[in-house]
Amino acid sequence: MKLIIAEKPDQGAALSSQFKTKKQQGYIEILPNELFQKGAYVTWAVGHLCQLVSPETYRPEWKKWSLGTLPIIPERFQYEVTRSKAKQFNLVRSLIKKPEVTEIIHAGDAGREGELIVRNIVNLTGVKKPMKRLWISSLTPKSIYDGFKNLLDEQETKNLFFEAYTRACADWVVGMNASRVYSILLKQKGMSDVFSAGRVQTPTLALIVKREKEIENFKSEPFWEVLANFDIQGKKYEGKWQKDNESRVKDEETATKIAAFCQNKPAIVDEMQTERKEFQPPLLFNLSALQATANKIFKFSPKKTLDVLQGLYQKGIVSYPRSDSNYVTKGEAETFPDILQKLSNLPEYKELFPVPAPSIIDNKRYVNEKKVTDHYAIIPTEQVKDPDKLSADERKIYDLVVRRLIAAHYNQAIFDYTTIKTLVDQRAEFVSKGKQQIQEGWRKVIFQADKDDDVILPIIAEGEEGKVVKVKVKEGKTQPPKRYTEGQLITLMKTAGKHLDNEELEKVLMKTEGLGTEATRAGIITMLKDRKYIEVNKNQVFATDKGKVLISAIGDKILASPEMTAKWEQRLREIGEGKASASEFMEQVKKLSAKIIEDATETSGEWKFEGLDTESIQRTNSKYSAGKSVGKCKLCEGTVIDKGKFYGCSNYNKTKCNFTMSKKMLGKQISLTNAKKILDNGKSDLIKGFKKADKTFDAYLEWNEQEKRVSFSFK
Repeated sequence: MKLIIAEKPDQGAALSSQFKTKKQQGYIEILPNELFQKGAYVTWAVGHLCQLVSPETYRPEWKKWSLGTLPIIPERFQYEVTRSKAKQFNLVRSLIKKPEVTEIIHAGDAGREGELIVRNIVNLTGVKKPMKRLWISSLTPKSIYDGFKNLLDEQETKNLFFEAYTRACADWVVGMNASRVYSILLKQKGMSDVFSAGRVQTPTLALIVKREKEIENFKSEPFWEVLANFDIQGKKYEGKWQKDNESRVKDEETATKIAAFCQNKPAIVDEMQTERKEFQPPLLFNLSALQATANKIFKFSPKKTLDVLQGLYQKGIVSYPRSDSNYVTKGEAETFPDILQKLSNLPEYKELFPVPAPSIIDNKRYVNEKKVTDHYAIIPTEQVKDPDKLSADERKIYDLVVRRLIAAHYNQAIFDYTTIKTLVDQRAEFVSKGKQQIQEGWRKVIFQADKDDDVILPIIAEGEEGKVVKVKVKEGKTQPPKRYTEGQLITLMKTAGKHLDNEELEKVLMKTEGLGTEATRAGIITMLKDRKYIEVNKNQVFATDKGKVLISAIGDKILASPEMTAKWEQRLREIGEGKASASEFMEQVKKLSAKIIEDATETSGEWKFEGLDTESIQRTNSKYSAGKSVGKCKLCEGTVIDKGKFYGCSNYNKTKCNFTMSKKMLGKQISLTNAKKILDNGKSDLIKGFKKADKTFDAYLEWNEQEKRVSFSFK
């Protein structure tokens, strides 16, 4: 009898759904059939059932956070069962130990993390039985059946386990030592909070803080542009004045003089150029591209996109979600005509058929065996689903995946880009730019959300003459760099900080190893939010003062380097491919941890955090501050205490006194010190950096006796 171990309960249910089964407590029994002649048990993990043990398990003295115990580097790493998941682990162990179980089938997700999750469980049971590997990229009945029929030898994927195990251990060592050293040293500067740091999260945070500083340091400058309306033999268009390819004038007086000079003057078409450009249909989705697209169109966070996609995968209607490939093999391409035929029958997509290219099996833009990694691109499976029968969020993501596949079977989009140079009175040069769609192509399939500011220019010839009808001066001002969106963060992480919006830059992406993996990037962004390093407001990512403090302390040291972390990802990938040694890599990790501690202790005496609200960076929602007295209540003379997320009157339970003071106002933490000053003196210190919409301002907080509340004061 065989034991199949899946990664999640619903995967276990999907794997057994096409067989006759008996449902048991915590597992499913597959009755004997042609594939499993003696039957099989199907059980599952619930994500990670096991975790790396805490430092004090290795050495009791490592429990205390002190500089003297650093670096913390175990000689041999140990895993333990996560306490909350012990019941399921015990059940899996009891099944593995059953005498009738003669073989284990590893059926975790076909990727690094899936490899680690199931092998860790098997290793912790201490049972050694033959093991095979189920490796599939979709959960359709056909894919599951074929996968069980063609199981891999477990040795074929073991290097992926070494990669995932090494990554987990490396992240533990770097994170444990970096978090402790910076938390201890920043506590000495008055910030009693945990400063989590890590191999991937910290370089990502550094990129966000760098952009925040660029915005803060940006000084907006005014400029003026001169716009003219032309009438050339009845053909009308607008042009912008330019000199040496620069259209912005730095003072209004000069712009006004240019406009006055051009008013009602003769004009001639000096030069006209038309360039035809062809745009190929976009590549098929990998996870990063899908997350970036869903964020841009629907404002979905990367984690939300991954969660929705995972649900679609578990329903068997899209392929494996954590893929980093944009390509498919010929085997998958052979299924596309059948998938398209089914899609053509759905009202949602009927008007897009027939497609111009019935097959793309010979199109290397999409079908390329050499560029398929562990998994092929994210595509709809042959189990086509009517989008109307999905939830709203599922419909949006499924529709994106479906349209990408349909678009791949369409022609290129073609545009003519026209530039006209017009001379006014043989002296002043104006430029006009426009475009014209010649062939819609794949743009019929994929909705283009980009604003189309280009105008269609009239058909005109060089040498034609006319006049200036109207001239105006337009004032503008230089704009700071834009904050990243969550979708752009995913792209930034993938490209190790190189800001690339264009999926077409395949060669650059192939040479660039990013921060984290397709599977972990969404989790890193969520972690930065949870740890109060960043805030996301209207899809714009802001660095908090806590995030700025940590990156300011680290400075340009190795821990914040995207390039270094990207090189590490490359080495980890080589471990997964059997080309690099895990033990040699871990030696480098140990040296790095010692270097991080050395850098932090050497530079801590020079740390300065001007302009940052360090007072508010405290463990305000922890057991250390909860219940602490803040001052006398302004309403009933009772005692105001720290209640975790706010300051409130201790008499609430007795007299229902409803005095409260929020710990956070317009993006700023209200420190214990300032809360005391408001209660004792009626007014806080000046607090810098309140945020309202896109503006920031500085203000005092003051007790308003008439309105019986805390309000802003600018005195």
